[in-house]
Amino acid sequence: MDSAPASLKPRKSPVQARSLATVGALHTATIQVLTRQGLSGCTTTRVAERAGMSVGSLYQYYPNRDALLAAVLDKHLDGVAGAVEHACRIHRDQPVSAMASALATAFLAAKLHDPQESKALYAVAADRGGAELAARAHARIVAAIAAMLTSAPDARFDDPSTTATIALNALIGPVRAWLEGHAQAGFEARLEEHLVRLLTAYLETYRLRP
Repeated sequence: MDSAPASLKPRKSPVQARSLATVGALHTATIQVLTRQGLSGCTTTRVAERAGMSVGSLYQYYPNRDALLAAVLDKHLDGVAGAVEHACRIHRDQPVSAMASALATAFLAAKLHDPQESKALYAVAADRGGAELAARAHARIVAAIAAMLTSAPDARFDDPSTTATIALNALIGPVRAWLEGHAQAGFEARLEEHLVRLLTAYLETYRLRP
């Protein structure tokens, strides 16, 4: 969050175990309050109460509510980007079918590990520096996918970044639709299967033919 406005930056970063535990409790409480009260009801007072501490303790780390929300969102997005980067890194030099499966599986696992957290943070992503944080995570993931695609032994991508961007957004759309309740019952159960098929079919259009 180095490029974030001063009002959205934490007062200090936790170093010791106790500080890490305090910040972790605040982040967990923020998600819980967002889930129950919505963005308008997510106040520093409610977050502190939920975390079992005073508002003063919260303000030792964050100057205001928006800085706390930005930090929670940044941590979430960093986790998603990191998971996809790892999957892309260990699947370099593999066939595109393996890449497609690994990418879909890693993204879904990261986003659906805590569905309530992912859903709650959509409201934050639209404001409070969220757009910039989301764009940064998006760029990280696209770069990781493009690097993986470039290493494919059985395909050639003329524009890996564009292909990576389309592949990523093909994953984002259905996941968000399910999280926001715009999908039929049972949608989640077959989501991974369908997304793997979708990405596999798309990436294999670039396969080298004998």
